[in-house]
Amino acid sequence: MENMPPELDPRRPIIEVMARIGRETQITLDEREKHFKITDTVIVVVSVLLIILAVVNVYFVRVLYQDMGNIVDSMESMMGKLNQVDADMVVVANHVDSFSKHMRHMAPITRHVTSVTQRLPEMREDMASMALGMNLIHADMSLLRQAVGSITPSMVQMTQNISIMRHDVHDVARPMGSFNPILP
Repeated sequence: MENMPPELDPRRPIIEVMARIGRETQITLDEREKHFKITDTVIVVVSVLLIILAVVNVYFVRVLYQDMGNIVDSMESMMGKLNQVDADMVVVANHVDSFSKHMRHMAPITRHVTSVTQRLPEMREDMASMALGMNLIHADMSLLRQAVGSITPSMVQMTQNISIMRHDVHDVARPMGSFNPILP
């Protein structure tokens, strides 16, 4: 078999097939390596983007936590001021009530003034207009007392609503507080 020309050698087709399989295998390995490099690059880029996104998210969570804290502080300040306004309104209502009680004494005074005007004809017209003015003041004071009486329940309702809002903001801000130890 050694003298045989290389074209007629029976091993030749097997050798050619093996050589072709080797070349194809090498081409496939080269393509796989190229695709692995591309995949590795994509993985690194996506990982970097995810890290950047995570840092931005942590930053925004921290900012949100601080803003929620400021909102809670503002709500508590508003609550304190509304309590002070409510207390002031109670004082005003008490003064209006006291003034209204004093205004009830105006009726006897008006009667005495009327008797004085009968005795002193020159003062009669002035006293009559003063009596009308006092009646108007009495009516205005009654209206003012009613208005203050309707404001007081509204202030109580506003105070309760602010208290509920403060409680709700605390409930929203509480989970954000758990992030505080891990935030930068």
